[in-house]
Formats: sequence, C-alpha cells, structure tokens
Amino acid sequence: MVAPGETDLDLMLATLAVQRRPGVFAYIAVEVPTPGLVAAAHAMVKEGRLTTIVLPVEAAERAGQATTVQFAWLTLTVQSSLDAVGLTAAVSARLAAIGIPCNVLAGYHHDHILVPVDRVDDAITALTALG
Repeated sequence: MVAPGETDLDLMLATLAVQRRPGVFAYIAVEVPTPGLVAAAHAMVKEGRLTTIVLPVEAAERAGQATTVQFAWLTLTVQSSLDAVGLTAAVSARLAAIGIPCNVLAGYHHDHILVPVDRVDDAITALTALG
C-alpha cells in the first residue's frame, strides 16, 4: 500500500510553504521518561536505553533538564508521502548551503524541520525560495 500524499519532488517544491510552530524547543535524552515529560513532548524517539524527547524549553527546564541549544520548529505544509524521494535532501541541502543546521522529523502527513532559533528567519526565507 502506498502512503497518501505527494511523491513528485518538483510539485512538492513548487507548492512548499513553511509554518513556524509557536514556542522554542529543546532536545533532551532520558533513560525513563516521566509522565510530565511525556505529556510535554512534541516528539519522542526511543534509542536503545535512552529516549530522545523534543519539548518546549520551559517544560525541559521545569523538569531540571539542561537546554544547551534552542530550536524553532518549522513544518513543511506540503503533504508529502512517506514514499516521497528527495524532499528531505532538497531542504537540508538548501539550509546547509547557507550554514543552517537542521534536524528533520517526519510525520505521517508533513515533514518538520528544527533549526537554531536564532536562524529561523533565514531558514524560512531559504525554504520558501525553494518554491
């Protein structure tokens, strides 16, 4: 079964729009996620004995977790298929070309890019120009 959404890279790039999720986010890694951390999580990935959690900076700090890098969360609003090829590469290459690191999370309908909060405006401009 093919996942729903667009697979044509040229069409995805032509219709690409970027939305910023409100807030500032941090990555933390814990051995045992507490219910409070799970409730605050916007994304979680199990990695061996650790769980990586992406959550608002305020929630991480309330839980006593250090936040060394703070991120803006951008959503690519094109509904890309999980079978699509090239969107992540095009986005990350565009950001790399202007020196912006990115961390990519794939949702069922959309891709999400976390970039350093101090470079968010540059990232939005660069990604919007892909279309």
